Amino acid sequence: MRVGLFIPCYIDQFYPQVAIATLQLLEKLGCDVSFPLQQTCCGQPMANSGFAGLSKGCDKNFVENFSGFDYIVAPSGSCVLHIKEHLEDQGHPKESERIRNNVYELTEFLTDILKVQHINASFPHSVGFHNSCHGQRGLHLSSMTETMLPAFSKPEQLLNMVKGIQLSNPERRDECCGFGGTFCVFEEAVSVKMGKDRVKEHEVNAVEYITGGDVSCLMHLEGILKRQGSSVKTIHIAEILNSEL
Repeated sequence: MRVGLFIPCYIDQFYPQVAIATLQLLEKLGCDVSFPLQQTCCGQPMANSGFAGLSKGCDKNFVENFSGFDYIVAPSGSCVLHIKEHLEDQGHPKESERIRNNVYELTEFLTDILKVQHINASFPHSVGFHNSCHGQRGLHLSSMTETMLPAFSKPEQLLNMVKGIQLSNPERRDECCGFGGTFCVFEEAVSVKMGKDRVKEHEVNAVEYITGGDVSCLMHLEGILKRQGSSVKTIHIAEILNSEL
């Protein structure tokens, strides 16, 4: 199984340890992983700001870098959703469609494609789980409380396989953290208030870490935690699933 590792630009620049953990985890699970060196931003920031037409160069470059892989996997629900919904290279329409149908967020790939039933990892800490909006409502990685359907969560399914972890959820388990991409720039005050509300609900559970599948959300919460002088840390789910016994 040939897997192309898609690493969003902010992970590459600010959180390379998440990319490394993702690579190591996939290799531990038997995947033949390659990291295309010429990959760049997927174009999501432009599309979110109303300039999707300016991301055609990103689309073309993405297709050039990720053609030929059985699957493309990324530790980011928001970037994966963008590719699924917007990738279009007019010069290679069939390959664009094939990529859209074969790009996966990490936990989605582990549960739906690899069908992981056991993870040899240990993380003996109290951890709060944060549902990111793109993953939950766009990729359907977990159920939404307003739908009144049976509850499920692919990320939590995997986290519960980790030895020693004490997992908890905030009271409003599927509420937005306030990051929202460019929303946190244009509506800073609202974004910060939403983030503070998320942090407060996790702190009630006396967690040591907050985890999730999107580094963007965790980065937003991390900034609030640091400014408040909190001892709570953020950690991407890939780092927990890759943790050593």
